[in-house]
Amino acid sequence: MVCMNQSGRNDREELHAVVHGRVQGIGFRYFVVEHALALGLRGFARNLSNGDVEVLAQGPRSALERLLLLLRQGPSSAYVTEVTTTWRQPTEHVSGFHVRW
Repeated sequence: MVCMNQSGRNDREELHAVVHGRVQGIGFRYFVVEHALALGLRGFARNLSNGDVEVLAQGPRSALERLLLLLRQGPSSAYVTEVTTTWRQPTEHVSGFHVRW
């Protein structure tokens, strides 16, 4: 289902984020999934080979911005040094929110 706003534009956006710091081996991806599902977002979180975590999330801008705040904080065991972000129109169709391997 595509959501349209009053001007006829798609109101779903996509946030692509790469979270840097101590974010692997501490449940960061599951933290992301839990919060993204609660916000009604679609997408995935996955570990990258360099120790970062990649997050792709789709949904309304306000929910994506709330997720971004959570990414900058992380779970209590995380140490986030930086989150690089790209905002764009959805680039692929995803359903649910899950850990991608």
